[in-house]
Amino acid sequence: MEIVRGSHPMEELKSKLTTILKAIPPGSDIYYLDYPVHGNGGDLLIMKGTEAFFREYRIRVRARYSVLDFPDALPIPRDCIIVLHGGGNFGDLYPVHQKLRERVAADYPGHRVVMLPQTIYYKDVKEFEKTADVLNGHPDLHLFVRDTVSLDMAEDKFGGVNVYLCPDMAHQLWPIRSRIAPGKEVLRFLRTDIEKTAGQQRLEDEAGGDCLDWPSLYSRAERKSIRLFSDMLRMGKGKLPVGPVWSKYTDRLVRKAVERFGDYRSVQTSRLHGHILSCLMDKPNVLIDNAYGKNASYYRTWTRGIATAKLMAEPASSPAVVVNQTL
Repeated sequence: MEIVRGSHPMEELKSKLTTILKAIPPGSDIYYLDYPVHGNGGDLLIMKGTEAFFREYRIRVRARYSVLDFPDALPIPRDCIIVLHGGGNFGDLYPVHQKLRERVAADYPGHRVVMLPQTIYYKDVKEFEKTADVLNGHPDLHLFVRDTVSLDMAEDKFGGVNVYLCPDMAHQLWPIRSRIAPGKEVLRFLRTDIEKTAGQQRLEDEAGGDCLDWPSLYSRAERKSIRLFSDMLRMGKGKLPVGPVWSKYTDRLVRKAVERFGDYRSVQTSRLHGHILSCLMDKPNVLIDNAYGKNASYYRTWTRGIATAKLMAEPASSPAVVVNQTL
């Protein structure tokens, strides 16, 4: 993987991450919680961007825990900031991670707690209100959100929380490019999970070309290794030195994603980080929305000014159309 130099709108998005320094000053000591131990390459890109941000601003990570091995009643020094991994799992679609956030907010009222850039989504407003009760009770909680829809939701419900608008942490990785010259035309990098839409299914049925998602990007042996890491963390509960080995292994997984994207001249994707990775590589891409509008909201907030990026909008009663929103 080589670094690309030069001026680009993505550089401005990377610079906007310095907003986080309002809550985590340079040189801070932190505990980094909820880092991903699974095969979602989007979360791995976020993690790599987060760690790069920490290095850039001399933020010292005193300990790292995933949702699998964070122990009960862990004593954390009072001078350490508790920092939770960002992403798109804030809400009731992925309750395991949300419960960890709320547990930390409830159990550590004497620490500053920072939640890195997230997208907020709740199916059940009652669950949203329960979250608000917990977070609003913390005296020094800082929540970063990745789009204006999430910002409106947070400002409406989280009156006791410091809320900020900030891009995804993966933007810290700008700029990157595969060493491989593209030999194929279009990669369709499309969701296969609960956020998939009917419009995406029609695209799959009608279009040709190579089609992948994070699970199919990685080999059977790689998926087995990922499960082994998660099992070891779950069983060890912080007692085994799995984290450093996992960090090295995920370098390989991210490199594989970069090289695979590098095989193609352009990308169509319903994965937000398929879009962000394409932008990090300065590769033409079309972003398709997910089931609850996360992708479109992110594009309209941050990446609509990227000349190589477009949004596929799909009105409810008409065929999907590609919209160039570079205003």
